[in-house]
Amino acid sequence: MFHTFIFFCLWHLVDGEKIVSVTEGDSVTLHSEVTKEPIYYFRNTEWMWVGPENTRIARFLQRIEMKNIRYYYVERFGDRLQIDNQTGSLTIRNIRSTDSGLYHLISEFSGELFNVTVYARLPIPVITRHSACSSSSSSSQQNCSLLCSVVNVGHVTLSWYKGNSLLSSISVSDLNISLSLPLEIECLDDSYSCVLNNPISNQTVRLNRTELCQPCTDSVHCCGLTEAVIRLVISAVVGVATVAVVVYDIRSRKEEKKPRTSQSVFEGQNSI
Repeated sequence: MFHTFIFFCLWHLVDGEKIVSVTEGDSVTLHSEVTKEPIYYFRNTEWMWVGPENTRIARFLQRIEMKNIRYYYVERFGDRLQIDNQTGSLTIRNIRSTDSGLYHLISEFSGELFNVTVYARLPIPVITRHSACSSSSSSSQQNCSLLCSVVNVGHVTLSWYKGNSLLSSISVSDLNISLSLPLEIECLDDSYSCVLNNPISNQTVRLNRTELCQPCTDSVHCCGLTEAVIRLVISAVVGVATVAVVVYDIRSRKEEKKPRTSQSVFEGQNSI
């Protein structure tokens, strides 16, 4: 009953909410300033940590005559908790996504509120070839089409960059979903990268695999070799056809002149 009284009566003493972000599997310490109160050292004191869903995590009892602090942990955290007996700070080791939520440290003098968000550890994006070739809508240039993908992610943004310039991005707030983001380029250079990030971390993959796209230093780009061969064949066919037409035209003119010459000779003989 006494603990409930402290919790509700001192709620208005809680300081401004402190935002804490941490990656799943890491450790986080919620730093307390409760013991900075001078009166703390000269009287019997009780403080209490309350976690998500108002679950009581730890209770501190200091008695002047006993000169000690007693505390207990809830089963939810097992041996992942550590309490600093001098400051009251709470450390959670190997933190889990289920540990996200509000944490309150309440004492007779004041209180502190921490809003803890646990983000999943980010996977490394995978870049694959989306298709062999694709035609640009603005020109006849054949582009290289790529796809950057991640699986089982949440609260993240997936982006394509060229250097420091953002080309495209997609963001999601759902959990455990798959994301893919396409990109079309004319040729490969090391300035392209795919980035997966959340508010506290990121994973970056640079596009440097020549089997995906032809390097810009090559004389041809993606599908350029095939296109060049086709153009060469067409040019050769057109050239041969042109020569054939010219030869045919010359021969036709010669054939037209022969009958006229023979007819002129015959008419000359008759006149004699």
